[in-house]
Amino acid sequence: MPAKKEIEETRRRQILDAAEKVFTTRGIDKARMDDIVQESGLSKGALYWYFKSKDAIIRAVLDRVFIYEMREAEALVLTEGSSSERLKTFVAFAVQEYKRFEKMLPLAYEFVALAARSKAIREAIVGYFKRYTAILTEIIQQGIDSGEFQPCDPEGTAISVIAMYEGLAMLWFIEPELVDWDHMDTAPIETILAGLTVEKS
Repeated sequence: MPAKKEIEETRRRQILDAAEKVFTTRGIDKARMDDIVQESGLSKGALYWYFKSKDAIIRAVLDRVFIYEMREAEALVLTEGSSSERLKTFVAFAVQEYKRFEKMLPLAYEFVALAARSKAIREAIVGYFKRYTAILTEIIQQGIDSGEFQPCDPEGTAISVIAMYEGLAMLWFIEPELVDWDHMDTAPIETILAGLTVEKS
């Protein structure tokens, strides 16, 4: 990678690291570009060279969180193995991501609240969930086609899986004692799979 490109990547990462910290501590609405400048240690000119507005930084933070997850999830479609195992792998990965971003959950729900007022943020979040739905739908459809799963609405089932774990994450955020991830990372998906899987004679 050329030196200039390396510097640009380093600066962008520096800004986004600072933005995540500022958004988490001050909240998105109260966070100012000056706060991000101070936290990053860069000049205001450097900040605006890479990001023209706070909205641009918000979108970049969202992308950084979701795109990594998306790449990992999309790889499951091409992975060998049963659809059941791939769904369980997807869920296990998602749960680990929830745990990893525990300190960022308040920020995540601020993004959701912001989506009600910002069309751009709403479209971004909807886009992420549509991609997740497409990934799970494909895995479930493959299970139906192979005879592993009973005929069903694959997209509706995919949305149900996503809604179940997003709901658990919200409960965990509100009251951590309500959700035991060591149990919940397997029990809900096992329940869904019990209804989906064709019994072997």
